[in-house]
Amino acid sequence: MISASMVKDLREKTGAGMLDCKKALEETNGNIDAAIDWLREKGISKAAKKADRIAAEGLAAVLINGNNALIIEVNSETDFVAKNPEFVSLVNTLGETILASDAKNVEEALKLENDGKTLEALITEKTATIGEKLSLRRFTKVTKTDSEVFGNYIHMGGKIAVLTVLEGANEDVAKDVAMQSAAMRPLYVRSTDVPADVLEKEKEIMRAELLNEGKPADKIENILVGKVNKYYEEVCLENQIFVKAVNKETVAKFVESNNGSIKDMIRYEVGEGMEKREEDFAAEVAAQING
Repeated sequence: MISASMVKDLREKTGAGMLDCKKALEETNGNIDAAIDWLREKGISKAAKKADRIAAEGLAAVLINGNNALIIEVNSETDFVAKNPEFVSLVNTLGETILASDAKNVEEALKLENDGKTLEALITEKTATIGEKLSLRRFTKVTKTDSEVFGNYIHMGGKIAVLTVLEGANEDVAKDVAMQSAAMRPLYVRSTDVPADVLEKEKEIMRAELLNEGKPADKIENILVGKVNKYYEEVCLENQIFVKAVNKETVAKFVESNNGSIKDMIRYEVGEGMEKREEDFAAEVAAQING
């Protein structure tokens, strides 16, 4: 009989999950030492010990199948591992499995099965064999109509991935828009996408700057119009100056001149918003020697 206290004890010793600990004890007839070995052999204990590491490197990728597309980010601890063929293969496996499913979030995706194993188990196995914490961070699935086209662009070997959806234009135009997004980092497709609270906060900052510059209070709202338009040029894809343009036309004008319109744009930059791991090789070596 496997008791809750035995499972708790094994979990504290190995850092493995409750279900894995219960399985290990069942497989070894309640022998704690044998269960520890079982977890180590499966790579589960080793993987669990890395759970508190920071994984802010990795790859972003785009997968397309007919009218369905997926953009995905999978993290590793170091850029070196992100180039590992095993890791690249894992990213593709995760992406293909999720794209073919109805999963709507990471929690649902981790429960999906590929070749008899859940994606969570696959990530755990690769964490053990590659030797770094790996994690599925996020994904977005997009479905287009027959009259729409996908565009995608991968920059810096997978550090940045962009997926675009255009109506009416061709795939070359959609790819150009994806390249624009990779280079110029728009936060929104169009000015109407900027949330009201975000815009109001920007305006407050602009007003304060203008007052500090000594601008007359009764002129500030008029000056603000130009500054808001400049803000849109920076953060809205359609308002940006198209990087390939010779006549400083906007992205919206470029797409329009090619009989199209932008329906959607998703841009992933690996590790954005995450704490980066601080490398300290001396501490790393010392930890390995003492561990």
